[in-house]
Amino acid sequence: MSEAGRVLPLEGVHNFRDYGGYPCAGGRLKTGLLFRSAQHHGATEGDLARIAGVGLASVIDLRGGRERDKAPCRRPEGFAAQIFFVDEDTTGIAPHMQAARDAARAAPSADQARAAMTRGYAGMAYRPHLMPMLRRYFAVLAEVPGPSLIHCMAGKDRTGLAVALFHAAMGVHRDDIMADYLMTNSAGHAEERIAAGAAHVRASYGGAIDDAAVRVLMMVEPAYLDAAFAAIDERSGSVDAYLREELGVTDAVRQSLAARQIG
Repeated sequence: MSEAGRVLPLEGVHNFRDYGGYPCAGGRLKTGLLFRSAQHHGATEGDLARIAGVGLASVIDLRGGRERDKAPCRRPEGFAAQIFFVDEDTTGIAPHMQAARDAARAAPSADQARAAMTRGYAGMAYRPHLMPMLRRYFAVLAEVPGPSLIHCMAGKDRTGLAVALFHAAMGVHRDDIMADYLMTNSAGHAEERIAAGAAHVRASYGGAIDDAAVRVLMMVEPAYLDAAFAAIDERSGSVDAYLREELGVTDAVRQSLAARQIG
């Protein structure tokens, strides 16, 4: 499945794409069921019509309460999907915004911004208010029939980690896991997403962050996801152990996931 075939072309919602279709342990993930994106606060009427055409049955919103209050998602008229979220702040603030805040104190270089992002990823899988939503994500995919969407603010960090963990649980090859993760850098209107993110970062933390550092904050790099997986291996012993012991992805849940998500 090509990148163009995965991406739903939208104007005000970034990085809306299908993350199914990859070969996995039991065959191949289905297409048309597994979607990911950034938040939908800026959705146009045309976007809403296209999203309605997907026929979503469930939405897993990884944003915390303050993020949702600040940027409520627009939904199509008659939208009937179940929406799952927690009121607590799942990361305090979005990981790229936290990295921007931490880096802004030193008017960072791109390398300093990259180091801040990597540190953030190293702890992300164990954030106490994000973990319940990761558990809920796997439960929804195992139990709720129909197309699902997972999103956060920018659709690249919390969402990227969640999708990577799902792919790992289903036995998707690590190269495909990384390729899907990195597709954020090119999917849809990537430059518009970076520009919008830059404006948001600077409005929140001042103009001292230069263009190169902002690009680092608004894109993804292999080292970020590698840092998350390395931290999981160190703390839990393996990704499989983390999925089982921390997120409740038991053999029975895997069987349910396979029954619903593998073609």
